[in-house]
Amino acid sequence: MLHAECYPQEERSLPLPERWPRASKFALSACAAAVAELVTFPLDLTKTRLQIQGEAAIRWYGAADRRAVPYRGMLRTAAGIVQEEGLLKLWQGATPAVYRHIVYSGVRMVTYEHIRDSVLGRAEDESFPLWKSVVGGMAAGAIGQFFASPTDLVKVQMQMEGKRRLEGKPLRFHGVHHAFVKILSEGGIRGLWAGWVPNIQRAALVNMGDLTTYDSVKHFLLLNTSLQDNSVTHSIASACSGLVAAILGTPADVVKTRIMNQPRDKQGRGLLYKSSADCLIQAIQGEGFMSLYKGFLPTWMRMAPWSLVFWLTYEQIRRICGVSSF
Repeated sequence: MLHAECYPQEERSLPLPERWPRASKFALSACAAAVAELVTFPLDLTKTRLQIQGEAAIRWYGAADRRAVPYRGMLRTAAGIVQEEGLLKLWQGATPAVYRHIVYSGVRMVTYEHIRDSVLGRAEDESFPLWKSVVGGMAAGAIGQFFASPTDLVKVQMQMEGKRRLEGKPLRFHGVHHAFVKILSEGGIRGLWAGWVPNIQRAALVNMGDLTTYDSVKHFLLLNTSLQDNSVTHSIASACSGLVAAILGTPADVVKTRIMNQPRDKQGRGLLYKSSADCLIQAIQGEGFMSLYKGFLPTWMRMAPWSLVFWLTYEQIRRICGVSSF
């Protein structure tokens, strides 16, 4: 009886990560993701502008949009944004991007660890078969992205506002809150999840590259080399994960960006593309297969430092807070 009475007090005396492990991991991953997002956001903006540029569907849709679009590389696009719109515009849309990663990264990291440790289960020596890691990574990415899709939609549309101003078009939004309210009023709840299918497809592929590669490379190095569980191992694993994630995720990212940015009718239906498959076909037919890799360089150059900053920050925060290494 005494034990039962004392148990709640003993439980309250435990460190926060032990009392609420999943909530703690969610908060830690959200903090790490916010830092990584702010550091690398200008590359994400540049990537989005490159992916929208030269859309064949826009040229076919209306005569007003048939004027030639200058194709610029990553550096020239970034320099053009600074010259034409101002330096701070490189962070336009950063607020919803941070909101998105708080939800997205928090959910995906907690989900992956739960799948790895409880659902599929890794071996006593910390090894985890590649196929299980692939399943876990794709499932975690899809679930995390579904919950974060509305914030991703707002981020993409706000990133294009500077370009609309230069083209003489009226701005669609006056801030993050206004963007959410306007999208909700025009398209309803479904409107907030516009483009969620390619969004989830991209997230599944990216996380198969990111989570799966990082987890597999890290534990391979720990089990088969003399490297220790430190920043060197984390850096090598994150570099590999960023490259694989960019290769797997760029085509789906191009499709996702175009579907989210397309004009819509009063019912919230897209005017350029019927589905992600239709967008994929139109892009290949109108612009060639390599159009699916528009923005690959800034995507990779963003994912590489993003992965590095995120994983190093995440692992260090976990260690400082007394949570076991990922």
